[in-house]
Order: sequence, then structure tokens, then C-alpha cells
Amino acid sequence: MVLENKLGISGDVELAREEERLTKLRALELYDTGLLGTFEVGTFAGLAKIHGYLFQDVYEFAGKPRTMNISKGSFRFASVMYLGSALRAIDRMSQSTFDQLVEKYVEMNVAHPFREGNGRSARIWLDCMLKGELGHVVDWSRVDREDYLLAMERSPVRDREIKLQIKEALTDAVTDRRVYMKGIDASYRYEGYATYSMEELDR
Repeated sequence: MVLENKLGISGDVELAREEERLTKLRALELYDTGLLGTFEVGTFAGLAKIHGYLFQDVYEFAGKPRTMNISKGSFRFASVMYLGSALRAIDRMSQSTFDQLVEKYVEMNVAHPFREGNGRSARIWLDCMLKGELGHVVDWSRVDREDYLLAMERSPVRDREIKLQIKEALTDAVTDRRVYMKGIDASYRYEGYATYSMEELDR
């Protein structure tokens, strides 16, 4: 069933293409306008701002917590009944060390607060935390898709793998626009979106 959207699109393939194009253009705007640097770092409020900006052209629920239970495969994300308390607990988590930042990211993934677009928004959110606290960001183009997805699947029980993958891909090129653009492309590929490249959309 196709998600209800602002574009009036009723086909999965067409919606995926337009969602990718429109949200990647918004991701470019977030970087180029400096707006990304004005959002709260490490809070759900900051994540909601990122999600709301990325998906504002596509979904009415952009930036709003989901109102239904969702799952992926056999894994059920946080119940709507407990989502609010889970998000408040994540806000209170420490975020001064690398391990704490990744643990916070893993917990936000378990919460999965939005109906769609959680991973793409949360990876930008993690980069904002890493940049603010440690002066680094992730070069996501250096993180293998399959290894990442497996590590994230196991992360609620064992987070050592995802910590290692992220640590090995850290870079201090925090103001490098190309690193950001390549990272967005990689982040979208993890979710199966690979029709448009950021470079192509930037022309």
C-alpha cells in the first residue's frame, strides 16, 4: 500500500523516485543555507527539524512522531504507547564521547519515531552530534551497505560492530561539501534509493 502523500502519487516506484529527488534537494538546502547548524543537537526536537525539512514536500507527517506501530521484518520498533517516554529518555542520554553518541543513535533507531524516513534523517542527526562534540563526521561512502544494515539489525543487542564501522569512517572534513553530498547518496542507497545523485541534482 502506497503511503499517503502530498504529491497525489499512487504508485510505489513513482513515489520513491519523487521522494528521493525532492528530499535530496532539501538535504542540499539544509547544508548550503547553514540551516542544519541552527537545529538542536542530540535531541528529538533537532531530529524532528531535520525530518520535517527533508520530507516537507512529500508527507503531511514530516517532522511529526508516528501514531501507529511499525516493524521491519520480525523487529518491532518502539510501541506508540511508549514512544514519548522513549524519546524523552533518549534526550537525556549523555553525548560527550564517541561510544555515547553511537549508543544514542542506536536507541533512536530502536525508537524509529517517524512513519518513514527515519534512517536518512537519523544519520544526518548523528553527524550533527559527532561534529558538535568531537569535530568529526562520518564519511558514509566508506561504510558498506550490507555490513551497515547487518550491524544496525544487531545493534540493540550488540553495538560493537556498528561502533567499529562508524569509527573507521570518521573524518575531520566537517566543512567539506563533497563529503556531505557523497554521504547523503550513500545514506539513501542503504534504504534502496539510488535513482539520483547529489552531484546530478546540484547542477
